[in-house]
Amino acid sequence: MTADIVVIGSGFAARQLVKNIRQQDKQVPIRLIAADSCDEYSKPEISHVFSLGQYAKDLTRQTAADWAEEHNIMLHPNTRVSRIDAAAHTIETSAGLFTYGRLVLATGAEAILPPVPGNELMYTLNSQQEYCRCEADLQNAEHVLLIGGGLIGTELAMDLNRAGKSVTLVDRSSSLLSTLMPPEVSSRLQHRLVKDGVRLYFNTQIQRVERVNDRLVAYLDNGQRLSADTVICAIGLRPNVELAQAAGLATRLGIVVNDRLNTSDKDIYALGDCAEIEGKLLPYLQPALLAAMTLGKNLNGKAATLILPAMLCKVKTPEMPLHLAGDTGNPELNWNIDVSRAGIIARGMDDAGLLRAFVVSEDHMKTAFTLLKQLAR
Repeated sequence: MTADIVVIGSGFAARQLVKNIRQQDKQVPIRLIAADSCDEYSKPEISHVFSLGQYAKDLTRQTAADWAEEHNIMLHPNTRVSRIDAAAHTIETSAGLFTYGRLVLATGAEAILPPVPGNELMYTLNSQQEYCRCEADLQNAEHVLLIGGGLIGTELAMDLNRAGKSVTLVDRSSSLLSTLMPPEVSSRLQHRLVKDGVRLYFNTQIQRVERVNDRLVAYLDNGQRLSADTVICAIGLRPNVELAQAAGLATRLGIVVNDRLNTSDKDIYALGDCAEIEGKLLPYLQPALLAAMTLGKNLNGKAATLILPAMLCKVKTPEMPLHLAGDTGNPELNWNIDVSRAGIIARGMDDAGLLRAFVVSEDHMKTAFTLLKQLAR
């Protein structure tokens, strides 16, 4: 069975792409294939499920059937793709063999687990389906151990704490959000979490996890042992590139694409968490939205190029929200930090005195849009 456009994946990037295609062409045949249920939900909302008392079903915004009918697409939920034959323009799946004119890979990324004994006892929360599988344990847990103090781990730590759970967080770096900002900037958020009762262990890693009676015990490389009802791992994401690699497409950090979202095969495209754009992985909503708009135009016969402006990233920690933009993880920047009861304004300057990055918090959030215009490119 043939469709002019076949999309593998059903996440945010894939859905935005379908929406953009349909805004320009109501009839071009589109087939979407995904391993999950294809129900629509917002992944960022997983960071707030505990304090809101939500279950996995509460995240669903639209069922797969309703979404497929609304956008006039052929939908194949719970279907796994085993092979792409780029020369023959075919896809082998658990639902049969399909052919395509143009193929879009929106295969996303999977949560990384540390290669330690007992990692099968850890939960990850990278999708509605993952949350569904472990929601009973997580909702009933009184003490949660989080591995990873990055964006997701930090957001979950605050949400679990706000839900009344005892929270311990372990990270191998020396501070929260260490890849996103220097410790002088993140220290205010770190202090807030500690004040609210979150226990933080830095400069250490999990060596193994064991089940002891009805508890889990994590052994750290500094000799300490931590006991918890459940363990959540949030140490990062790994782009799903296996299908692309097996099909002979160029991959590095992710599936390599150009500014038109083409892979190394002229009839295959990629976007979202699996795509490497300008040598970077950009697992955020705004780049995915812009990529979907660009690719939607190109699949409808235009010649659009992806232009990525300076973009804001929001840290969803309601007790102390932050906005950041620019090269905030660059260790060569000189940081000017203004701290007051209203929050922080931190500016990362280069040696020439140009603004290259910034972080703002709390009552200063509104200044982010002014600073965004001042960022040197």
